[in-house]
Amino acid sequence: MRRAAPLLTSIIFALVVLGLVMLYSTSSARTVTPHFYLQRQASWLLVAVLAGVLVAYLDYHVWQRLVYPLAFVTILLLVLVLIPGIGTEINGSSRWLRFGGMGFQPSELAKLLVIVGMSVYMSRFGHRSGEFKLGFFYPILAMGAVCALVALEPDYGTTVMVGLVGMAVMFAGGTRLFYVLGGGTLGMSFIAVVVYFNRNRLGRILAFLYPDENPVQAYHLNQSLSSFYLGGALGVGLGNSIQKRFYLPEAHTDFILAIIAEELGLIATMLVLLLFVGYFLCGMTISARAPDPFGRLLGFGVTMMICMQAAINMVVVTGLGPTKGLPLPFISYGGSSLVLSIMMSAVLLSIARTTLRSDEGTLRAIKDRGRHV
Repeated sequence: MRRAAPLLTSIIFALVVLGLVMLYSTSSARTVTPHFYLQRQASWLLVAVLAGVLVAYLDYHVWQRLVYPLAFVTILLLVLVLIPGIGTEINGSSRWLRFGGMGFQPSELAKLLVIVGMSVYMSRFGHRSGEFKLGFFYPILAMGAVCALVALEPDYGTTVMVGLVGMAVMFAGGTRLFYVLGGGTLGMSFIAVVVYFNRNRLGRILAFLYPDENPVQAYHLNQSLSSFYLGGALGVGLGNSIQKRFYLPEAHTDFILAIIAEELGLIATMLVLLLFVGYFLCGMTISARAPDPFGRLLGFGVTMMICMQAAINMVVVTGLGPTKGLPLPFISYGGSSLVLSIMMSAVLLSIARTTLRSDEGTLRAIKDRGRHV
């Protein structure tokens, strides 16, 4: 535990610094104002660090009291983003709210809500988690309402990811595997039906399955794979990417890993993968050693959310899955993603700090008892 928290902090720092370096590179090619993305991301990073420090030094049990206010604010924002004239629509999706020229995605807050909400609920009713109503129906109903609002934006990638992580927390909290698998099957079937009747999303699936027959829809994927091919083992050099010069759309957000591969090579790409593996191991270590069920579930949920999003992004960028609009945590451009990723990671550090303090208290009690004996 003493090593897990400092190592996790170092991993986050390395990922954030790499993200800033790559945004410095992409800004020079994709914006009129030099370093536009870097400057905006640096502003959000300041907010993220301040929020992260506050969360890290709070006792993580405070989230048990904040779950209802968090639910109210999140659901309110998810509803507001769907109202024409309030939510900002980009590429057919209404996912952003604008505050003084800065954009915020309420779906990012939904990730935190589901983790906290499921952790609170399962830690309270874990002793009855085998029951259908208490262990499955009620929590899946509440989570389904949040996922439905995210799906209406529409944002099916985030919907699926939030649902999967929520059910993983339920399973870790004691819900029967049969219920979890059944709920997951129904949820994925519903998403499949919705995607089938959405021409844009269906086009992404068909482009993944049959890229040669759908060259327009497969353009992102083909350009991303070209970046990996051009970069080779060592890359073409920082700032020398050809793909980022309007060949690869979203080079600074969803496909930033492809630019890392092109400019810094396969070795840097593997380093990013190893950093997220390290994040996973540190997060699971902190979760496993938490002093109570709520801490264990909360740490597990945060670790799964960050690492699953990273895994999905990497799968998409390398052509192993259909295109989804999910950024790479800590690295991709996006203020709301950066702030929430650091805040969720700070929850892990809070759990680690509380666990260490609890362990030290236990050791002192044992020593005092030995003196009296």
